[in-house]
Amino acid sequence: MRIGVDIGGMSVKIGLVERQGIVSREVIKTDSDGQTPYELIEKIADAVELLLHKNMLTAGACDGLGIACPGTVDAESGTVTYSNNIGWENVPILGLLQQRFNILMALANDADAAALGEVICGAAKGKNSAVLLTLGTGVGGGVILNKKIFSGFLRGGCELGHMVIERNGKECTCGRKGCLEMYASATALMNRARELTEKNPNTLLHKMTGGILSDIDGKIIFEAAKKGDALANEVVDRYLEDLSIGIANIINIFRPEIIILGGGVSAQKKYLTDQLQKRVDKMCFGGVHGEIPSIVTSVLGNDAGIIGAAYLAGM
Repeated sequence: MRIGVDIGGMSVKIGLVERQGIVSREVIKTDSDGQTPYELIEKIADAVELLLHKNMLTAGACDGLGIACPGTVDAESGTVTYSNNIGWENVPILGLLQQRFNILMALANDADAAALGEVICGAAKGKNSAVLLTLGTGVGGGVILNKKIFSGFLRGGCELGHMVIERNGKECTCGRKGCLEMYASATALMNRARELTEKNPNTLLHKMTGGILSDIDGKIIFEAAKKGDALANEVVDRYLEDLSIGIANIINIFRPEIIILGGGVSAQKKYLTDQLQKRVDKMCFGGVHGEIPSIVTSVLGNDAGIIGAAYLAGM
């Protein structure tokens, strides 16, 4: 049995994990504005103890405890160097938790942990290499090579969302221009749809939301596109083209066995992946003469981070 902790901006999900998945879980609110990092870590430790108690286990009976956290982490020292999502800077999370639990521990970026989870028992089960792209507020990425997280040789990991796909393009929150995140995130998809709908009120998108632009989300955009709305199809077509460029770049660099898409946009499943595959196949180096991995959607969804985190220690 292992313990996985997935820290998010809104909540912390904690699970007891075996190879087949999560067998028991607890969820607590993050509430980064109302408490210090140290107070939240104390609550995480309390929740781990409660989970163990409910399942009549001790920490010593578990093979490891892993933490998945957004932002930049230093896995060697067990420190969250910087996470704007939860407002942490230089927080020694593993050192603090080791004061409560005598157990093998490890720390990783949340996208890396989710990618590992998909390799262990998700969409990439049985594969040695995989890349996970999370398409949500931003674009996160996790790279697995030889069944291990590849995060490079310097702190910061693989920031796949911050490769430039359009020179001098939209300004990104990272300070550069034209990053994949500014074109392939769910945020980018919604922003483009809202911008065009405001200029073109005689559309199905406008009708479906009653003109309330803030109600336009990814699900509504894809629904309108499937119903033949020209504006929605224009938005989706541009989104697919931009995302395809990023995926083709990733394939050309890492040559993984599989590309996995997670996040809210991945709910479109084959409607999304079938169209992406056709585009990406034409963009990858070597084309029909090379090997091109399949593009699939996440199997584990929000559980991927917990499962991946649980297997960080002692792998």
